[in-house]
Amino acid sequence: MFLANPQRFMSFSKWAAPIFGVLAVGMLGIGFTLGFTVPDDYQQGQTVRLLFLHPQVSFVSMMAYAAMGVSAFFGVVFRHLLADAAARAAAPIGAGFTFLALLTGSFWGRPMWGTWWEWTDPRIMSELVLFLFFLGYMALLSAVDDEAKATRAANILAMVGLPNLAVVHFSVYWWNSLHQGSSITTTIMAWFHSLSGGGQADKPGLAPIYVAPFVLSFFGLACLFAALWLVRIRSEVWRRKAGALAVQAAGKA
Repeated sequence: MFLANPQRFMSFSKWAAPIFGVLAVGMLGIGFTLGFTVPDDYQQGQTVRLLFLHPQVSFVSMMAYAAMGVSAFFGVVFRHLLADAAARAAAPIGAGFTFLALLTGSFWGRPMWGTWWEWTDPRIMSELVLFLFFLGYMALLSAVDDEAKATRAANILAMVGLPNLAVVHFSVYWWNSLHQGSSITTTIMAWFHSLSGGGQADKPGLAPIYVAPFVLSFFGLACLFAALWLVRIRSEVWRRKAGALAVQAAGKA
């Protein structure tokens, strides 16, 4: 892969990270502005505004774990140091998005379902398991003094958690859940269909006035993750270079 080379990655990320950051600020600014100015939903009232945050951060939390898990796989199988750095960099960002998904879901669930938390709901519990995998990965990195052994153990744990992504996504279809089916993909495809002049596609399940802020918020948060991830990978690369230089200098002393 082109970006597997550390020098190429550093050159690419130097300009890609700011671009993703600017895109994130622009799309989130427009998306959230539109989201806070849309009329209240006839059923959900003002809580409909969580529609422009909760589904998006939930999906991005899965993206973050996929990024961590796949990077961990390449780190374990091919012993690629940049892949190790990518997995390590994704963990705290993913944990943050997952925590935000659980928090916003709780705030949305209280007025809609009459409860802050439902232990029997498969989507809620599988998302919680996702959060615990993030925490477990970071805990393993901190618990073992030998960085190489800690990274390998944490990467294996990350790979073990990959099947849970399917559980998170398909839980609403496999079991009874308070959550509705996936709305991200359907809404985005319908939106692009209408933008391309194809007219009304399959109903996205949202009132037309909610579609633009919904989609813009999703892409904005996805770009935010990409920007933060690239910045953290760069920081991890520089940290390892500084460590290697310190060891080299100590050996010459």
